Amino acid sequence: MEITQMKAARFHEYGGPSVIRHEDVPLPRPASGEVLVRVAATSFNPTEAALRSGQAQRFFPLELPYTLGWDVAGTVAGTGPGTEGFTVGDRVVARLDGGGAAAEYVRAPAALLVPAPASVPLAHAAALPVAGLTAWQAVFEHGKVAAGQRVLVNGAGGGVGGFVTQLAKYAGAQVIATAGARSADAVRRQGADQVVDYTATPLDTALDGPVDTLLNLVPLSPPDAAALVPLVRPGGRIVSIATPVEPPPGSGVTATHMVARNDVAHLTALVELLDAGTLTLDISGSHPLAGLAHVHHLSETGRIRGKVVLVP
Repeated sequence: MEITQMKAARFHEYGGPSVIRHEDVPLPRPASGEVLVRVAATSFNPTEAALRSGQAQRFFPLELPYTLGWDVAGTVAGTGPGTEGFTVGDRVVARLDGGGAAAEYVRAPAALLVPAPASVPLAHAAALPVAGLTAWQAVFEHGKVAAGQRVLVNGAGGGVGGFVTQLAKYAGAQVIATAGARSADAVRRQGADQVVDYTATPLDTALDGPVDTLLNLVPLSPPDAAALVPLVRPGGRIVSIATPVEPPPGSGVTATHMVARNDVAHLTALVELLDAGTLTLDISGSHPLAGLAHVHHLSETGRIRGKVVLVP
């Protein structure tokens, strides 16, 4: 019997987590250059909570109803014309800028798919694309982290922070990371040379000198963002994926506010590092897709660390 319907987690109007519905929708059909992926898992990203609430409408206008899910790991279930490089059953992973992976199936541009890592369960691989790409570009493109540098990772306990810590260590840097008590052990395992409990110790007293690069991964008030600048040496860099940081004239510090882009070459490199054992995944929870609203609620009440995957 041919499948014509599937379950998907989507919202019809902006609002709190309760607007997310787990409902029946038509099975998508791959068009030219697309493949149909049977979803093993997607993962939660805080940006998707901003989409759902309407806070990101200005930057990401959506056509409602909208199916969540930017990360996908799964197997090819069908192919459209122009996808000769893919075969049904291939294990793949991708970042989908249009969303849609919070479902049993999703159609995906073939050009965005890369072979999934072989060293981890397929569902776990969904934790990699969005957070991993953000970390890669923050560390290497914008932060230009290199061997011998002192690097401060502000917010290492989050989904992006774990990858940033590991990649900065892989680059040969001395890594100082901020993390709360529940994340401290994980951050140490990821390679941090020093972990600062931001709830107990001010950064300016915890550091024994300025750093070369500061990677900020958390939303901050303007005064708290400004307080980061003196922690960086003249000639150093600040890269923020959250609140922009604006160094005052004469500080000698350059700052970048970045938004990660989709990059298949970077994702392929991340998969290779994962399979080589250089990179690990910090998955703090796995939930059924029907529980996505609950995961959004956990995030908004500050009860998520690392990455959370959602399985149809």
